Amino acid sequence: MNMRNKRLPAVLALALAATATVWGQNIYDASALAEKDLSGTARFVGMGGAMGALGGDISTMGTNPAGIGLYRSNDLMFSLGLSAYGTKSQFGNDVINKNKLRFSFDNIGAVFSSKIGNLTALRYLNFGFNYRKSKSLYKNMEMGGALGKSSQTYLMAAQADGITNWQGDGYNNPYENPNIGWLSVLGYDAYLITPTTADPSKYLGMVDGGDSFFRTKERGGVDAFDFNVALNLSDRVYLGLTLGAYAVDYSKNTLYSEAYGSEGYTLQGWNRIEGSGFDLKFGAIFRPVESSPFRIGVAVHTPTFYDLKYLTSAYINSDVLDASNTLKNHTIRTWEQLSGNGDMEHAFRLQTPWTFQTSVGHVIGQSLALGTEYEYKDYSTMKLRDTGGYADAFGHENNSMSLLKGVHTLRLGVEYKVIPRLALRAGYNYSTAIFKENAHKLLAINSIHTDTDYTNSKDLNVFTTGVGYRGSSFYADLAYKFSVYKSDFHPFVNTESVNGELVVYPGQKTKLTDTRSYFVATCGFRF
Repeated sequence: MNMRNKRLPAVLALALAATATVWGQNIYDASALAEKDLSGTARFVGMGGAMGALGGDISTMGTNPAGIGLYRSNDLMFSLGLSAYGTKSQFGNDVINKNKLRFSFDNIGAVFSSKIGNLTALRYLNFGFNYRKSKSLYKNMEMGGALGKSSQTYLMAAQADGITNWQGDGYNNPYENPNIGWLSVLGYDAYLITPTTADPSKYLGMVDGGDSFFRTKERGGVDAFDFNVALNLSDRVYLGLTLGAYAVDYSKNTLYSEAYGSEGYTLQGWNRIEGSGFDLKFGAIFRPVESSPFRIGVAVHTPTFYDLKYLTSAYINSDVLDASNTLKNHTIRTWEQLSGNGDMEHAFRLQTPWTFQTSVGHVIGQSLALGTEYEYKDYSTMKLRDTGGYADAFGHENNSMSLLKGVHTLRLGVEYKVIPRLALRAGYNYSTAIFKENAHKLLAINSIHTDTDYTNSKDLNVFTTGVGYRGSSFYADLAYKFSVYKSDFHPFVNTESVNGELVVYPGQKTKLTDTRSYFVATCGFRF
């Protein structure tokens, strides 16, 4: 039975959602780069990052820059980390566990404190620098099971909608044409989709009921470099400004296969995002009552403005029965179809959300410090632009940002000094989900993406604990962070015809549980 002549139950009209010049990023790439981890010094991590009003730690220049204003001496430090990543996938009764262990150099920074005077309004003028891991995107995941009434080839057929002559009609090489999506041309060349008899501009995909397997390997993330200046005014008001610079190096390699008896196919994709960005952070801390250690902090972060480049290659291998019921193999490598035999490259710009923070901190005696922090980001306000700064070229993707929502984050932290030189710490973070219930990855009709998978993460819980030693100049801290969140994974978006109208729906999902156990050790000197 010829796979190219099987019925497609629903075709998604992607052409209505794209422009002629979009080559396509998506909300899942954007959100991965915009989110940030709880990272920094072991003291900061041990207290759950709830130090926006307490200040006095190098890592606060990345949250509330005014925290550096509380320094009265110089500080040099570095941190090393060890992470254990775990992902459990459950698709029906099929359960797969994947784990990875990784060492990392996570943090190095310095603060230089200059005393101006005891009687002047400006008491201290401080400068700081800090390198930190802003976002770690390491992950291994696998899933597999029966597809039911769905197939990735339905998306291939939908993306091909309207094409009647692949090598003609001015298309020349479809792999280099900005009007044709890679997923559709791979499906066509691998004999996985075929035009209908009644209308050659409409395409059919594979039959229902096959088995699927998916594997992904993600690596890299976002590094941050913070440059800070902070003021101490009369030991009551602290102001700070941080210029943040970011380096992005993120790769995602995927493999997806479908099997239908002797027929089937495997699609692999190699994807990478690299580039840089910057933002500004403004912060203030003040003591409402001069004689009280109670402090209030506020901070605002501008969006991060990224200049990025997306690189991708894909490979597809299919075994398909032809009209004479003979099994034929088809192999296509995109890099062999492109000029120069390399990756497809696409430059673009990303603007992340504004960040708003408020915090309170209080010190009781010489032994107890308490911190609370609230943060809000509206991820639906993110924007993708072309290199000229125009958002119109990403109309489809920017409209999809409405599938994201505002995220509320609460951070709590406590530090207790058992003795003057030994402190115990604990913290907790809670963040609401970034994706709406109906969020999905919908590729533009001319997207160069071939990875159709997407994961809708739910609420995030982070638990931390730590211990620290303070000498006259040397200090050492150790912290442990455990984060856990559940999510729903889909290898592709499904469609269904309801009363003659095409409806997007998530279909059967794989339940994921992601965990990360993270140890971080910090050593430093104050002088």
